[in-house]
Amino acid sequence: MLRLPRRFPWLASIAIALVAAFLTYPYWFAALGGYLVQSESPVTADTAVVLAGDFTGNRIVTAAKLVKEGFAPHVLVSGPAGLYGMFECDLEIPYAVRQGYPATYFVRFPNDSKSTASEAAAIIPQLRKLHVHRIDLVTSTFHTRRSGRIFRSLAPDIETHVVAAPDPYFTPDAWWKNREGRKVFLLEWAKTVASWLGM
Repeated sequence: MLRLPRRFPWLASIAIALVAAFLTYPYWFAALGGYLVQSESPVTADTAVVLAGDFTGNRIVTAAKLVKEGFAPHVLVSGPAGLYGMFECDLEIPYAVRQGYPATYFVRFPNDSKSTASEAAAIIPQLRKLHVHRIDLVTSTFHTRRSGRIFRSLAPDIETHVVAAPDPYFTPDAWWKNREGRKVFLLEWAKTVASWLGM
């Protein structure tokens, strides 16, 4: 009678687990992508706030639509420095104007932030100065959970509703199908874990 090595059951279990993971990877990839997304419908707010870091124009256009649809009277446009010597808000607002939105929709807010946490730390005092109590916070789909958590933790006195702007490369159920989507996923997960660790 052939005797199998004592470790064979463990190897078989590992092989079965690997095959199962391969066959079901779209489901858990989608779950990991979906975790990053925690967005809401817009509400009537004192202002919309658009976060920096989007080079497609989708965030600023999404925020402009909120003003057009009556959800907010204007958009506070965060604009860190560093893009060819310009503030990002000074590139975003003209872009939105070229898309047909009035310049009066937008309030520029140049700052020197280097992360979402430092951006929130710069924006929140300005919101309090303006006596803002409720905001529609506009950012890219993949960035909604982390940015919402940061703003709510730093400003529990300000009611924050996170509104997702579409990203051309990232969707929760298909991010792994293109190179840019994979880069977005990995970078956002790295930042998410870093924020959990207080980094």
